[in-house]
Order: sequence, then structure tokens, then C-alpha cells
Amino acid sequence: MTAAMENRPPGKIAAFLAGLQGGMVGILCMLAWLGVSASWLRRSFWTSEDLIARAIYGDAAMQRGFVDGAVSGAALYVLVYAMLGGLFAVVFRAQERQVRVLLLSLAFSMGWYYLSFHVLCRSVLPLVYLLHAERPMVLGHLVYGTFLSRFQNYARK
Repeated sequence: MTAAMENRPPGKIAAFLAGLQGGMVGILCMLAWLGVSASWLRRSFWTSEDLIARAIYGDAAMQRGFVDGAVSGAALYVLVYAMLGGLFAVVFRAQERQVRVLLLSLAFSMGWYYLSFHVLCRSVLPLVYLLHAERPMVLGHLVYGTFLSRFQNYARK
């Protein structure tokens, strides 16, 4: 491959697909972290998925253990966060420095966390806002942002 082609930013579609991949890897790692941290807090491993499933099923999603609500909640997380990854990649596809992309993705993920949990969930799903563990969720979003910043590596392949 020539040097001119390596320095050229990926197209919008390639960047979107790479962002989907980065967002999906990031959210799967984030959900794994949230499950482990929920177990440390003596909650169900699937607490975060059950909480977000309340947006679909209402109060029936708040059952102990792995039920349909956890699958729906995990699917909702993957869908939303993968799409956010695609959007992020399209907007910041021309950034060349990996450190800058990392900082931007961390700021993006934290901004999304505060918007989604402190603004949207507080008004639309107040029980989710009250029951989510804030510190593990903040660290989970930092994990998500870290993996999201790798979208340029996926775009090159």
C-alpha cells in the first residue's frame, strides 16, 4: 500500500462500520465489567441489563437472575452503543493522532453517560437512575470509550 493511501482518512461508510465494530467491542467489555462489579456489590450479574430493560418491559424486567429482560437489555445496550460508535467514527474519522482520538472518545463516552443517565433516565426512567451503581457505570463508560478509540485500527483492515 502506498504512503498516500495510508494517510488518507477512511470514507464515511468504512468509518461507520469500523465505529460499529469498536462500539460493539467496547459495549461488550463494558457489560462484562458491569456484571463483575454488580457481583462484587452482591447484586445479580445481570442488574444493569435488567435495569435498562425496564425501558421495554416496565417493572417486569426487575427479576433476579438471567431472564428475557436481561437479553433485551443487553441487546438494547449493544444496539445503542454500537450506533453511537458508528456516529463517533464518522465525525472523528479524519483525526490522525491516536492519543487525540482516545481523549475524544473518553470525553464522548462520559458525555453520553451524563446525558443518558443524569438527564434522560432521571426524567423518563427514574428507577433506573436511582438503582444504577454510579461508580462502576462511570468506569464502564471509560472502558467503552477506550475500546471505541480503536475504530481507526478496524478501518485500516
